[in-house]
Parts: sequence; C-alpha cells; structure tokens
Amino acid sequence: MRWGGVLAAASSTPHWLPLARAADEFIRGPAVPDYPLKRLSPRVAMVWTPDGFPTPENRGMMANITFVQTSEGVVVVDTGASVQIGEMAVRRLRTLTDRPVVAIINTHYHGDHFLGNQAFVQASGAALPIYAHPVTRQHIAGVEGNLWRSMMERWTNGATLGTDVVVPNREAGHGTELRFGDTTLRLHHHGTAHTPGDVCVEVVQDRVVCVGDVAMNRRIANLDEGSFLGTLRTFDALERDTRATLWVPGHGDASATLLTEQRALFEGIYRTCEQAVKEGQPLESAKPRVLADARVKKFAQGTQGWDGNIGKYISIAYLEAEKEAF
Repeated sequence: MRWGGVLAAASSTPHWLPLARAADEFIRGPAVPDYPLKRLSPRVAMVWTPDGFPTPENRGMMANITFVQTSEGVVVVDTGASVQIGEMAVRRLRTLTDRPVVAIINTHYHGDHFLGNQAFVQASGAALPIYAHPVTRQHIAGVEGNLWRSMMERWTNGATLGTDVVVPNREAGHGTELRFGDTTLRLHHHGTAHTPGDVCVEVVQDRVVCVGDVAMNRRIANLDEGSFLGTLRTFDALERDTRATLWVPGHGDASATLLTEQRALFEGIYRTCEQAVKEGQPLESAKPRVLADARVKKFAQGTQGWDGNIGKYISIAYLEAEKEAF
C-alpha cells in the first residue's frame, strides 16, 4: 500500500480523532462557551461576564465586550482576552445582527480588552479599522502585547493558546469623533486614569458611555499604572462633558450610578490616605483608617478580589498622596 493510502486510512479511523483533537487543543486552546448578550439601549448591547479575573475555568472570559449597532455596521468596543473569546463574541453578534463589523475600539492596553482583535480581523478582513489612543497602540505594539498574551496563557492554564497580538492600526484621542451613518462615537481621554492611554467611548445618540476600566462595577480598577486623582478628574470631566444616562464598564454590569459609586470608593481610599500624609502618619496607620471609612466599608462585601487587593490599593493611594504633598 502506498503511504498516501496508509495516511488516508489512518485519518479515517475513528480512534484517531480524539488524538487529533487533543493535539489541536494543545496548540490552540478550547472554544469558549457562549456568554449572555444584554441589550443596553437601542444601539448598544454587551456580551457580559460575571467574572472579574482570569482562571482556567472561565478560560480568560473576564471582561465585557460591547457592540454598537449603526446604520453602516457594528462597532466593537473591546474584544476580550483571546482569539477564542473573540470567536464567541462573533457568534453572539450574529444572533443580534447580520450587519458587518466596521470598526474596533480598544479602550486601553490590558490584554483582556484587545487580545480578541484577532478573531474579528479573521472574520472581517485585515483592513478592519482598529482604533486606540496612541499610548495604547504603542504599548500593544511593544512588549505589553506579547507580555499580556503570555500572562493570559499562564493564568488560564493554556486555554488562550493560539492567540496572536493584533495591534490597532488607527490612532484616536480626546475629542475624536467617529461617524458611522446614523451614529456618532465621541472619544474622551483626560490623562492618566486606569492607565495613561484610556479612552472612553460616548455613544452620543443613546447617551451611553463605555468607560473601559476607568470605572468597574463591584471590582476595584487596578491602578498599578494609573492614578486615583486622575481617575477622579476623569469622572468629573465625563459627567461635565457628556449627557450620559448609562455607564458601561469593562468589568461588571452597566449602571446609571456607576461613577457616583466609584467616586465614593476612590474618595474614601485616597482622601483618607491624603489626610494621613498631611498628619505625618505612616502607611501602616492609614490602612485601618481607610478600612473604617464608611465610603469604603460598604464595598467590602460583594467586591471581587477585595481581601487580596485592598491593601495594595491603599498603598498605591498613600504613595500618590505622598508624592502630591511634595
């Protein structure tokens, strides 16, 4: 028998199929099951996840993916943490509309918000516009892109394998307006908040703003690269400059009161640390004062990752207040 015949016979033998699938999943992580699709306004819908952190069980699905339907097609705000998550989002989108995807906006350079770009480019073509702040584009094109890809693989025990970094190909900043037929998207950037490159996306006609990770619902925004004061200034500017009636976070449910609630938490953490610095009190004294603050205590129950992270956020706030004092 010729080798071609041997290979053909082997490939048609049923007991080979599980091995082939296992080999494929070793190179490429498994598919992500469908997540709920929520309608938020006439134009805006969201693929929502209850999880706030990546695990092997959720396969990295820990950030919301938002669709804005326009008369020209769909704009996707953030695409998830892997090609598999992006593919799931494409499936969910097709239950909503058959209109093409006409653009992506990445709100910042953390991998749970841009690593799904690959799936949408594969579905829509390499020319698909992907917008991001110049700082975000620079970070994704640099070491941050592959660093986040590697971290997601590690955190999910390989579930995101097969994901490639697709860098945004358009730059956009504060005041940029993107018009898609009957819909205007206005971008807002007010300096360092969650990161130095955050953009918030205002869906003008629906009075909805996608805030990325500038604010989160029942999860504290990581501020390792950010600023408490910058976040509070961003909240003020968004409330002043938009007519929003709904805020859509990168993590957690959309809410009309999201910025009010996050402001109270951030003020409780930062202003208490600021006062401790003014009084010459060390960081060790600031922590119990923050935890006793009424604005902070109400978030201790029901906020994901609270016990493991609140100490770090108090430290970041204290160091920022200390810096501001000099």
